[in-house]
Amino acid sequence: MGTFQILLLFLIPLVFCGYGFAGPSENKITSPENECVILLHGLARTRNSMGAMEKALSREGYRVVNMEYPSRKFGIEKLANDTISKALIQCQAFFPKRIHFVTHSLGGILVRQYLSINQIENLGRVVMLSPPNKGSQVVDKIGQLPGFYWLNGPAGLQLGTDGIPSKLGAVHFELGVITGNKSINFILSLLIPGEDDGKVSIDNAKVDGMSDFLVLPHSHPFIMKSEDVIHQTKYFLQHGYFEK
Repeated sequence: MGTFQILLLFLIPLVFCGYGFAGPSENKITSPENECVILLHGLARTRNSMGAMEKALSREGYRVVNMEYPSRKFGIEKLANDTISKALIQCQAFFPKRIHFVTHSLGGILVRQYLSINQIENLGRVVMLSPPNKGSQVVDKIGQLPGFYWLNGPAGLQLGTDGIPSKLGAVHFELGVITGNKSINFILSLLIPGEDDGKVSIDNAKVDGMSDFLVLPHSHPFIMKSEDVIHQTKYFLQHGYFEK
């Protein structure tokens, strides 16, 4: 037997066992069995906005906790502590092996705020949809206009580019970010430099430490309902990266 044939005998088992050239083996593939996903909606929205995501993840086999919280009533610090603490209690009732998060907009900032102070021992993966991780220029430009506070509350005022999101630092958990590059609010888009989804620029959706990043052709208000976004969310929760 020649040298080349001997080498093949060593390489073939490595490939089929998930090592060598078989892909990113450092990313553990998980099963939805007995795993919980907490859904957090965005600012001035309700849990109904995450309904399509809830149904899709439930069909996949996850235990899903779709949280409702008063996003316009309190600041980010209180919303994060109160909402996520309650969601974790609901998740723990299933005795899950891992607890994941899927968030839209402000919901992602609540997760970052909570994890900047607290630890979740069985934390799994996090997918953020259109998060203002570096804040939104829209808040910078119109946050002080009459009516903004009434519509968005104290948390809305904290989402500027010099607000809480930009002060939370890098993430230290498995995070996939999906944001959009289509807008249905062209007036707000005029206030945002570069490509955006009508509320957040592509660049400001990014955060240091994230595991993967994906841009899809959707707008800020509806990105969580899109079939391709839901597919990519499920893929990241299982693999730890998006399907390119």
